Amino acid sequence: MERPAWAPRSIDISVPSVSRIYDFYLGGSHNFEVDREAARRAMEFMPGLPKVMQANRAFMRRAVRFAAAEGVDQFLDIGSGIPTFGNVHEVARGARPGSRVVYVDHDPVAVAHSEAVLAGDDDAAVVAADLLKPREILASPQVRRLIDLNRPVALLLVAILHFVEDADDPYAAVAELSDALAPGSLLVLTHASYEGIPLPAERAGGAVDVYRDIRNPLIMRSREDIARFFKGYDMVEPGLVPMPRWRPEASPEDEDPYAFSGFAGVGRTA
Repeated sequence: MERPAWAPRSIDISVPSVSRIYDFYLGGSHNFEVDREAARRAMEFMPGLPKVMQANRAFMRRAVRFAAAEGVDQFLDIGSGIPTFGNVHEVARGARPGSRVVYVDHDPVAVAHSEAVLAGDDDAAVVAADLLKPREILASPQVRRLIDLNRPVALLLVAILHFVEDADDPYAAVAELSDALAPGSLLVLTHASYEGIPLPAERAGGAVDVYRDIRNPLIMRSREDIARFFKGYDMVEPGLVPMPRWRPEASPEDEDPYAFSGFAGVGRTA
């Protein structure tokens, strides 16, 4: 397999990447056949997976605009993935010029692309780090330069926590990040769940098995378990709901049934 110029030399392009699979679902071009093959296998069980990802991105954009309207101009996006059109810094600045954004990802491809997209942008940066190491994220030069933790921050954990197994205690990581935030900060979160998928759980489980096979287990949590991530936050209306039902800009009834797979919510610190 020929290595394209945009692929860092350090990555194994014969192994599927969650970030590149997500990019494929969204119609991006920064993915390899090994990623497309894994995506197609998952779609054999859940053909609406691209609709789920599109609903996820649409929610993220609405939540960023909401945060900007609330006066937040600092955004920390962990598990940011490969940049696509309408990313956080673009949406935030469209609503609140001068907003500062730090992206965080542990995927070398996502980091390399983010660095290329953000080259010359003094108000945005990317950190190569792991969600499970909050102290490293918060102490990074990029966060220290761009994010004032004494002022409200929008912490984005969009489509990332369902890739963290219970054994790695994602609740502790979220709590540690949340403890560092000033009052008035926002937690923006989406998470996969069997609840809402327009398929029997057994069939949807086939797609989950594909992610397990590529060594990126997809953890499908219940609404109750997802709500635990918001401990210490006051939920913003309408609460923790299917993605199209969070402050929709058009009628949710017009959405594809797959868009209602999983949950989205925004919480505010007191």
